Amino acid sequence: MQTEDMEVPIINNLNDNGDRQRPKGKDVFKDQQKESELYSYTEEPEFALNRDYFEEDFRSHRGRRWIELTVEEQRAYVMRLLDALEVTDRDKRLKVARAILYLAQVFDECDTEVDVLHWSRHNIFLLYDMGIFTALLELLSMEINSQACSSAVRKPAISLADSTELVLLSIMYLMVETIRVQTEDDRPEWIAAREAFKNELSPLYNGEPFALLLFTMVTKFCSMNAPHFPMKKVLLLLWKTILQFTLGGFEELQEMKVRHRERLNLPPLPEDSIKVVRAMRAASPPASAMELIEQQQQQKRGRRSRRPLVKQDSLDTYNERDPFKNDDARDEEEDPEDTDSGIEGEVDPLDRDVIIQPPPPPPPLRPPTERVNFPKGLPWAPKVEKDIEHFLETSRNKFIGFTLGDTETLVGLPRPIHESVKTLKQHKYMSIAEVQIKREEELQQCPLTLGEEEVEDTAAEMLYLGMLPNLSQYVIALLKLLLAAAPTSKAKTDSINILADVLPEEMLQFEIVSQHLVFANCIPLILKFFNQNIMSYISAKNICVLDFPHCVVHEMPELTAESLEAGDSSQFCWRNLFSCINLLRILNKLTKWKHSRTMMLVVFKSAPILKRALKVKQAMMQLYVLKLLKIQTKYLGRQWRKSNMKTMSAIYQKVRHRLNDDWAYGN
Repeated sequence: MQTEDMEVPIINNLNDNGDRQRPKGKDVFKDQQKESELYSYTEEPEFALNRDYFEEDFRSHRGRRWIELTVEEQRAYVMRLLDALEVTDRDKRLKVARAILYLAQVFDECDTEVDVLHWSRHNIFLLYDMGIFTALLELLSMEINSQACSSAVRKPAISLADSTELVLLSIMYLMVETIRVQTEDDRPEWIAAREAFKNELSPLYNGEPFALLLFTMVTKFCSMNAPHFPMKKVLLLLWKTILQFTLGGFEELQEMKVRHRERLNLPPLPEDSIKVVRAMRAASPPASAMELIEQQQQQKRGRRSRRPLVKQDSLDTYNERDPFKNDDARDEEEDPEDTDSGIEGEVDPLDRDVIIQPPPPPPPLRPPTERVNFPKGLPWAPKVEKDIEHFLETSRNKFIGFTLGDTETLVGLPRPIHESVKTLKQHKYMSIAEVQIKREEELQQCPLTLGEEEVEDTAAEMLYLGMLPNLSQYVIALLKLLLAAAPTSKAKTDSINILADVLPEEMLQFEIVSQHLVFANCIPLILKFFNQNIMSYISAKNICVLDFPHCVVHEMPELTAESLEAGDSSQFCWRNLFSCINLLRILNKLTKWKHSRTMMLVVFKSAPILKRALKVKQAMMQLYVLKLLKIQTKYLGRQWRKSNMKTMSAIYQKVRHRLNDDWAYGN
């Protein structure tokens, strides 16, 4: 099967981690992939090493297995391990840490994968209840500032062996990943522990949040002050901490918007953006230059079996069927910047007699009974923000000759202007950002009268306060990882997800973070990322040789080049796909309503790059690509719009409309 024809099944139903959603608690293996991605292939022998250290320390209970101990006996043993973590000998602390890691990850005493996951979950909640996570925080802070960093800098070459001592990150990641996941069979004490854990990560630890400590590790690694840090584990832990316990995901963002609008007495949102995107259908991409050449060659070879050229469908039919189902290549003209041969889908002069023939009626795509299942109209409600004032000023200058500066008086204006103003007011939308900017302007004008603004002491606010002094360093460090990593490297995709999550929703904070990203050349870097074979990147195989917890219960095959290339049977790599979506979201956030940044997209010739990304038949990714194409359409010229009518129609169908926006015809 060609990659261009691939379509991901049920791909719209994604959660914040890029995995297909399942009902909570229905599938016991729904999070094992997230745990197995922590391990590299060189860590498989360490499973046995961790078991040896655990059994060496567990000799006092010789003759009994861990699963045979009572809960009180297990708590007593964990307390003994906790005391052993405080010894001054670094090698002894490492052995104890490996014994704790064995409790958190694997069990040779279990016979099935279900038992491994069950006892791992039980042990992790037990470890957290006994205060292991707090002790690991102190040890990690000590390791960051230890002599190991200075000794690693002096080494001529750094290997994986230099980072094996930081097994603390593996324990902490397993604890964060396991505690944050809710299941139907959670005990009441586990639910309470989850809330306590969330509150524990938010307050300051030694003057900084836990996420800020991990950001410090990232900057030290990128500045070559600590080249031995296992950056993949650091980024994974940082991403999951920010995602779940600090900023939240899509659902939390939507709930936060609803709460803030209620608190500011603003009208409710016109629709739930998450539900709208999940209900969208992926469209077939426009034809590429090579496809156009091949199809024209086939047409020349088979003149006798020519089909009549079907005229373009009206936009009203897009509510009931996919506008890209017509495979006639003569309707799909490639971007002139993409085609070196100058092919623009023109019809051969010999075929002009065919064009004047009346087109046959299109066959029905589906039985009439199925059409009622699709919603009528466009998916998004149109919005009007600042268009009413501009529209009235233009109309008054045209019909009266002067302006009044208000939006209520319509005296002297013709009846169609009255109807237009009524329609604009029906769709008027006041964003939270506008209220925040207005409030900030009032505070600057009357600082003594209004006093200081009351800021809610949330986890996101504390993280931003901690990051602000060194914000540019954190942003540059993440972009360095994005630039330096290989296309299939896990470190790059995790840094992408962190960038997408770290952009705050408070207006002024968002503008500051965005400015740092733009100054660090984030826009051309993202375009450079997409200027590759994006279908090959998304359809890359997930290498599953070291499959946790399968590798614990069963004997794994020898690691060879053939086994690495085997991969899994999945048609798409979910993490790579979701990383591309997050990059497009970042690009949209940086360029929205910013003329100078939009011109950067035009100057760097992003249109053909983004059009190639439309080959990925996933609704959410196509939506963000079409948004980026829409904001620069008026700058691409009339010829580009004429040559890309399929793309223009897709923008009309899938992207929200702004009334009085001249995106489709402005120059």
